[in-house]
Amino acid sequence: MDAAIPLPLRTERLVLRMPVEADAPLMAAYRGDPDVARYQDWPLPYPPDDALAGIGRQAHLSGPTPGEAVNVAIEHDGSMVGDLYVEIRPPEDGGAVAFLGYTLDPTQQGRGYASEAAGAMVDALFAHTPVHRIAATLDPVNLPSMRILDLLGFVPEGTTRRSVPVRGEWVDDLRYGLLRDERAAWLTRPTSFASIRLVELDDHLARTYGDLRVHPHQEQFVASVLGSYRDALFPEVVDGAPVVPWLRGVEVTDHHGATHPAGFVMLAEVTDAHPEPYLWRLLVDRWWQRSGVGRAVLDAVVAGQREQGHSSLLTSWVEGVGGPRRFYERYGFVPTGRVIDDETEARLSW
Repeated sequence: MDAAIPLPLRTERLVLRMPVEADAPLMAAYRGDPDVARYQDWPLPYPPDDALAGIGRQAHLSGPTPGEAVNVAIEHDGSMVGDLYVEIRPPEDGGAVAFLGYTLDPTQQGRGYASEAAGAMVDALFAHTPVHRIAATLDPVNLPSMRILDLLGFVPEGTTRRSVPVRGEWVDDLRYGLLRDERAAWLTRPTSFASIRLVELDDHLARTYGDLRVHPHQEQFVASVLGSYRDALFPEVVDGAPVVPWLRGVEVTDHHGATHPAGFVMLAEVTDAHPEPYLWRLLVDRWWQRSGVGRAVLDAVVAGQREQGHSSLLTSWVEGVGGPRRFYERYGFVPTGRVIDDETEARLSW
C-alpha cells in the first residue's frame, strides 16, 4: 500500500524522513538513556540490534501508511535528533484514527524540535489522510511531554489508573485526543486583541470566569479560578492579619469588537499589616495565551497600584518546567532571595 504521507516532510528547521540503517547507533544511544526511557516500555539497555531490526521491519514503507506503525526520523542540519511514532488504523477500520508519540535525543531537548516535528505530522495527517482523530498517551508526571500536547491543541480525555506496565511497575496513563476541527480552530485562535478591561465580578460573571482553564501542564503553577474564589472567601492570615483580596475578571475585546472572558487576576491589597501589594493570582485561559493578555493585565495592575501611590508589587511562583518564572522576569520582576512555602518571591519596582 502506498504511504498516506510520503516522506521527506520539511518544516522550518527539520526534515522528517524514514530512518535508515545508519541511524541505528544513534537511535539506540538516546533510547538507551535512562532519562529518555523513564516513561517508555522498551528494554534497557536498548541494543543497537533492536534499533536496526525496527528500521528493517519498515524498510518497505515510504512514510506513515494505514494499517502500519512506523518510526519517523527527525533530522536537523543533517543529523538525526529523535523520532516520531505514527500509527494509522487499518483501512478496514476506516483509517480515521491515528496514534502519535515522540522521542528526542536528550542533548537536543529544550529547543522545540519535538513540538515542531509533532505539529507538522499532525497537520499532515489531517491534510492528507481520512484521519479525524489523533490520540496520544503519557505518564501524568511527564510534564515536558504533556506540555507538547497542550501547545498543539490536544485535549486531555482522562486517566486510567495503574493501567500500563513499565519496567515492572504499573503506572497511570493520561490519554489525550485531538480532532480535526479542534486543530483547525487551535491554529486560528487569537494572537492579538484590541483592548482589555478588568471587570468587577458579580454572581453571573463569577460563573463565567470560573470556567476558564490553563493548560493541564500549568495546573501545578496556578490555582484555578474556583480555587481562588475559595481563597478569597476564606483568606489566609499573614503576619497576624487576614489578607484582603481584590479580584477581577479579564475581559478582552477582539479586533471585531466582540468581548471575551480571557483571564483572572487577584491581589492582596495593602493594609496596616501588609504594607506592600501582592499579586496573588494571574491566570490566562489557554485559548488566549501567547497573545499578550498576561502582559496587558500586568500593565493595568501596575498602573492601578501606581495611581494609589505604591512603588512596588510582590509576587511569587512555583519553579518547574513550564512555570511562570520567565514571564515575570521578562516583565521586570526580580527575585528577592526569599522562598516562601516553596515559592520564589519576586518584586517589581517602579
